Amino acid sequence: MTERSMQEPTLLLLTALADAPRHGYALIQEIAVISEGRVKMRTGTLYGALDRLLGQGLIEVAAEEVVDGRARRTYALTDAGRGALAAEAARLRAVATEAERRLAALRSVLKGKSGPEGRALGGGGLA
Repeated sequence: MTERSMQEPTLLLLTALADAPRHGYALIQEIAVISEGRVKMRTGTLYGALDRLLGQGLIEVAAEEVVDGRARRTYALTDAGRGALAAEAARLRAVATEAERRLAALRSVLKGKSGPEGRALGGGGLA
């Protein structure tokens, strides 16, 4: 994986596969759970992303079976996929830590300011 950050669908798919192999419909459901309902991945988006991730070697087909006359593939992370997900999680953690540090510094500055100057800097609005 390059230094570039992952797009959200990739991050969600890899996260959904991190603890167990899953087939397409189960991935759609798991992504909704992970995103707390914020992301409802469409079938076309899902299978396009799965094909791309297969091509990149981040996932693999763990099993294929026929269910109700239709082919069902179950996907799993590869070692490269686990590594890419771990790297992205570390990158996101570092960014979140820095954001929290900066917000805490701003809060401490704003605590000492009241009136129009503090409100102009967002005082009182930060928790």
